[in-house]
Amino acid sequence: MQLVDGSWRCENGHSYDVAKQGYVNLLPVQNKRSKDPGDSKAMVQARREFLEQGYYEPLAQVLADTVLAQGEQAVLDAGCGEGYYLRYLVEQSEQKGTDLSVAALDISKWAVQAAAKRDKRLSWMVASNNSIPLDDNSVDTILCVFGFPVEAEFKRVLKPGGRLIMVDPAGDHLKELKAIIYSEIKIKNEMLPVTDPGFELASERRVIFPVSLTSNQAVKDLLTMTPHLYRSSAEGRERAEAMSFLQLTADVWVRVFTLSA
Repeated sequence: MQLVDGSWRCENGHSYDVAKQGYVNLLPVQNKRSKDPGDSKAMVQARREFLEQGYYEPLAQVLADTVLAQGEQAVLDAGCGEGYYLRYLVEQSEQKGTDLSVAALDISKWAVQAAAKRDKRLSWMVASNNSIPLDDNSVDTILCVFGFPVEAEFKRVLKPGGRLIMVDPAGDHLKELKAIIYSEIKIKNEMLPVTDPGFELASERRVIFPVSLTSNQAVKDLLTMTPHLYRSSAEGRERAEAMSFLQLTADVWVRVFTLSA
């Protein structure tokens, strides 16, 4: 796919217009598993409100530094959400004078609409990681932040030697919130998020930082933007939603995988 005169065009001659909101919908009906796939409008709004307060800026900075260590490149944010991490990356690249060619996709139309509303300069797409609307070997770096990697598709669009940067929760991530909403916390064995032998783990960094929520709305936003909203009991959610202060631990892995040349 290439962007030409305000439309995305594929090699077969099909054209997809960019909506006035600044994004293009490239998700075929047959790729939808539900009528409204991906994050709901409420989840997107809560995540936007939460992230704009800067609570996860330490993570955004580490991610930007990791990407920009390679210099000029083509970047795909696969599962971009409302676009916070990609916008932060682009801002950092502009400050450093590093040229990036960027595109972003998410299966949630609500997320992509929110992202495009904030920055129409970037290429936002409603699409799935199962069918990425980009050419083979066209991307230097893929970001997958708290997302769902589809290794075969990532391999297809990455250039030989390209990077896949994964951000995933580590063992203590939001442990204080879990203690409130769950009667029992299940400890999961941590496994690498990528198992395809074509990807080699080049580096991993555990990023830990404190998060202090000082309002009831911030606590509600955090709960609403995470899968814990659906996994916890009604009683657990009520306990969390009654709080106006919460001291948390953010604990995440930032891993870089390289694709075999």
